[in-house]
Amino acid sequence: MGGTLLNMLTVLVGGLIGLAVGQRLPARLQEGVVTGLGLVTLVVGLENARQTGNIILPLLATVIGVMIGEALRLDVALERAGAWLQQRAGAGAAGGGQPARERFITGFVTASLVFCVGPLTFTGALQDGMGLAAGFQFLAIKSVLDGFAAMAFAASFGVGVLFTLITILVVQGGLALLGWLLLPLLSDPLALGGTSPMMNEMTAVGGILLIGLALVLLDIKKPRVANFLPALLVAPLLVALAGALGLNIYPL
Repeated sequence: MGGTLLNMLTVLVGGLIGLAVGQRLPARLQEGVVTGLGLVTLVVGLENARQTGNIILPLLATVIGVMIGEALRLDVALERAGAWLQQRAGAGAAGGGQPARERFITGFVTASLVFCVGPLTFTGALQDGMGLAAGFQFLAIKSVLDGFAAMAFAASFGVGVLFTLITILVVQGGLALLGWLLLPLLSDPLALGGTSPMMNEMTAVGGILLIGLALVLLDIKKPRVANFLPALLVAPLLVALAGALGLNIYPL
């Protein structure tokens, strides 16, 4: 859990700095910062998506995952969580041309997805839960990146970004706990190194989700990225199913 706590600390500090300077930044500059984050997110997403050994796997995982997500209306649930937090906190003055409620929810949902979707989140949190030094190192790198991202998001979207501390605690903390509970099962050296087929396909699907999020940040399209989240679980399950059936999913 040490890496998760460090990540929460950097997001908190970055978010507070962003809130302090955000009101002093002109709208054009705030828009430019978000566009810059969108471009970087796009590059990271493309790089991660290439980790797959067979593009059919992330394709199937994405399609099945979004069907599950749409059926469960995960985007609505996440937005309702943001709205509930906004009401409880009584937070968020209107700004950036958006009503306070919409601005708060946008900041909360967008930052939550950026901070909790990616290979560093899953590999780092699982390994950190196992007590491996590599896991803490991964999350330390992620913490620095998230700190700067939180600064930019908070400057543009406001206090809703700070409430992603709850998301980080639940997601990364849950993964760390899972790593601790499943240590015997996940102790394969390949899995620990993040190069197992399951981890690679999960990383690839995470890259696809980040590409979708980049489209939102770049104001190109607004896919309901939250509804794609089940794909992150479907991908390793497909690999496991193929292995159980003796199927060769990776062509030579």
